Amino acid sequence: MIVRISGEGQFELADDEAGRLNELERAVIEAVEARSEGDYTAAFEALLDHVRDVGTQVPDEELEGSDVILPPSDTTLEEASKDFTGEGLIPD
Repeated sequence: MIVRISGEGQFELADDEAGRLNELERAVIEAVEARSEGDYTAAFEALLDHVRDVGTQVPDEELEGSDVILPPSDTTLEEASKDFTGEGLIPD
């Protein structure tokens, strides 16, 4: 699976990472719905860090279609409230 972090690039992750990504995203959604800035920041950083840690960065010169596009790391809670709702960005 290809995950793009806006402003950073694309990362290739094994398909079996989808479950873990969904868990991490659910934590982001819960923090957004609770309007908890601290919980949101921690959960969103954990999601992005996981993508960076387990993924292999796709070279910029390679164009791949992204399966998931995550907002940039400086996304505020207010901005995230538009993206992280309901089922979220990561397909089950």
